[in-house]
Amino acid sequence: MRLDGCGIGGSHSWLRGASAATRRVCSRALVLALAFVPMLILMPVREVTAAPGDVPQPTVDEPRAFGHLLGDILTQRILLPAGNDMGSVAPPSVGRTGEWLERRPARFETDADGRRWMVIDYQVVNVAPTLTRTALPALTLTSPSGATLQVAEWPLSIAPMTPVEPFDTGELQLMRPDRQAPLIPSAPLRRQASVALGLLLLTLLSWAGWWLWRNWRESARLPFARAWRQMRRLDGPSVDTSADAWLCLHRALNETAGHVVHAGSLPSLFAGAPYLQPLRAQLEQFYQHSTVRFFTPEPAATPYPLRGLCRALYRAEQRHQR
Repeated sequence: MRLDGCGIGGSHSWLRGASAATRRVCSRALVLALAFVPMLILMPVREVTAAPGDVPQPTVDEPRAFGHLLGDILTQRILLPAGNDMGSVAPPSVGRTGEWLERRPARFETDADGRRWMVIDYQVVNVAPTLTRTALPALTLTSPSGATLQVAEWPLSIAPMTPVEPFDTGELQLMRPDRQAPLIPSAPLRRQASVALGLLLLTLLSWAGWWLWRNWRESARLPFARAWRQMRRLDGPSVDTSADAWLCLHRALNETAGHVVHAGSLPSLFAGAPYLQPLRAQLEQFYQHSTVRFFTPEPAATPYPLRGLCRALYRAEQRHQR
């Protein structure tokens, strides 16, 4: 500190060389300066407070303002001052805040010094083809007591994932060529199809062979099956009047009943072969015509559908065997 060109810590040699009047002036200045030092030390510091109508500006820890890409998370931390119930302010709403950002649910943290922070995450959900300027939106946080905190917007930039124009070098092209689908080896599939078709053909041939063998066996074993086979050999316009055809059907009925059957013994036939019961009326008519044919001296030439009755008896026998 200097006063009127005199240094407080000036050398004693200079004082000795000065005049007596000058020495007196410097001495008085030094005494006054030393008297004001205790007053400056003891003076209280005034706290700068906002006017009653002003809104306090909180301390905000902002994310970096550049180098953000699609999907990045930007974290904003807001210090909630103590007092005025500011520690329980309502968090902002969740969702899109514009074209580029989406706000996530806020959370509260307490640091090592006991200070309470509101932490808000923003995610980049959209990008433009070129470098874009945007901002974290301004916030107004209100406490239950009505006190508010104003958080100003924070400008930042969002970069695209890739350049608009490719580098056009090597495989760095605008469009990738279509990728050819790999060919599936078809030889195993053809072998499986051949085996399946072979098994199917074998199954069909086995079924057809069994069906033919069953019919042949029944035609040789079952009475009405043998009668129907013989009846087809006698095919012609006179089969219904052929004596051999009538005798063939009589033998089949006798073999089925186990004894000679006539009109009076039909109940025993139906008792032994109940599957013939639906043909009862036709069999009674058959025996009436048979009695007239074989036991009348001059039988009337009344036609009777013998072939149709034999086919009906054969089918009834088949259904019973199944």
